[in-house]
Amino acid sequence: MVKKISSSVTILHYGEYEAWNRDDKKLPTLLRITETVTARIDVEFGYTLQIKGQKGKSIRFIIEHPPFCDENGEISPSFTGEVFISSNNFTYYLGDCVWAPTDDKVGPWRLLSFIDDVCVADKTIYVVADNDDYEDNMDW
Repeated sequence: MVKKISSSVTILHYGEYEAWNRDDKKLPTLLRITETVTARIDVEFGYTLQIKGQKGKSIRFIIEHPPFCDENGEISPSFTGEVFISSNNFTYYLGDCVWAPTDDKVGPWRLLSFIDDVCVADKTIYVVADNDDYEDNMDW
């Protein structure tokens, strides 16, 4: 008798993560579950998915971000890509980090993942201005 593998996609967690080495197979560690992160250089944010029963397929992603200019002064398009699902119990991280200048990274970052053109995950993380100077000067 052949065992049937059930298919599922679950968001394990989302929010702020430790800095991620994209060349390493180890996924970043979650620091805190949140939908809001501060616009500080190298703040990493995103989500981690557990994908079961989809070996051999690809996961396509889109990251829609606030408008900012690329190195040519043009508005940068959404980030897109594709990742091969190499096992029937596949863990996948989709995210980004804040880089200089930080002010044009403020706003909603929508992270979408698709398998077979079906959206399997859709999460928006809000990058907010770093108001430390303002908060530190508050006289409560």
